[in-house]
Amino acid sequence: MKNVILFDDRHESFKPLTWTRPVSELRIGILTIKEKWEKSLGFTVSCQTEAYLSDKYPIQYAAQNCLINATVLPNPELIKEIENLPPNRVLVKGEVAIALKVSEEHSKQFFAQQLPTHIKPIETDSEFLQIQHVWDLFQKNGAALAADFELLTAGRNSQPLSSTNRVIGDVNQVFLEEGASVECAVLNTTNGPIYVGKNAVIMEGALVRGGLALCEAAQLKMGAKIYGPSTLGPYCKVGGELTNTVFLGYANKGHDGYLGNSVIGEWCNLGADTNSSNLKNNYTKVRVWDYGKQTFAKTDLQFCGLIMGDHSKAGINTMFNTATVVGVSANVYGGGFPRTFIPSYTWGGSKGFMVYRLDKALETAKIVMKRRNRDLTEVDNAILKYVFEQTQEYRNWD
Repeated sequence: MKNVILFDDRHESFKPLTWTRPVSELRIGILTIKEKWEKSLGFTVSCQTEAYLSDKYPIQYAAQNCLINATVLPNPELIKEIENLPPNRVLVKGEVAIALKVSEEHSKQFFAQQLPTHIKPIETDSEFLQIQHVWDLFQKNGAALAADFELLTAGRNSQPLSSTNRVIGDVNQVFLEEGASVECAVLNTTNGPIYVGKNAVIMEGALVRGGLALCEAAQLKMGAKIYGPSTLGPYCKVGGELTNTVFLGYANKGHDGYLGNSVIGEWCNLGADTNSSNLKNNYTKVRVWDYGKQTFAKTDLQFCGLIMGDHSKAGINTMFNTATVVGVSANVYGGGFPRTFIPSYTWGGSKGFMVYRLDKALETAKIVMKRRNRDLTEVDNAILKYVFEQTQEYRNWD
């Protein structure tokens, strides 16, 4: 298993987050799916994804390739089964392809859905974690976080935890990477581990019930109340109250306000006192916008908050209704509850929306990324322009 390619499966099911990334770049637990496989295998992998994303996320072929479904999270049992998979066989679970070992030619045929009939299936015996819907990122975050914690901390010692903190539960379930700072916090590991990444900060007065993943350089603000399992990706800044929520990275919710059972993309900002409902008043199951079906789809979810794509923003005191989906580069503000599906590149709120001009959106994205010493590249521009064009059909309010 020398050259591994993680292939996109159910790409539509993870929009709006996968408008701007492959499935393998989604974060669940502590690491992205790609990082999990790389850490588990001990070498870098590439990914197969939509054509318009391929310049940023290029595929690397070899004479022989191991193709692995990007919706599948690794574990030792599954890795061993894939390693023992014979060439020209496809490991399946039901009708879903999990992994296969094929030549470059057959790899391209598989991605074009033209796999030769001589490549026969083998049913997997392994149990593993798999994501199938965007809300699985928060629903299955606890199991993924525990697995990542074990993967990252095995055989290693945590940096010392300051005596100003109070730990409830097993102190060995708190791990601080180099440069991490935690002072005067209450850390409860009864229901899951607490991981504090390199140069990450938990400020004074924070109340944390694990599991929690605070990734590199992320900040948990003073007095924050965090219920796990939650993940704050790299360079996020979060305050207020949070329950079972995943921030992919580089996003802010710096002030008071509630967010639960939610997933927030990169480069988002939620203004002070932004709140999201995660439970309907009649306690019934929610419907969530489905990009593949082009309508609101029934789910088995009772709890679902906000799903927000990259570069979107919410003004102060914004209120989101249960199971709201916000696309890429939307700017939401004003009183009242806006609609529960807010298309990409829209500007407004409960009183109506207008188109958020592409040039203005790109200008804002460039400024926001520069604040974190990141550049909006020409490749990024091309992706965001493509998303603008492909989402035009949703911006029809007549």
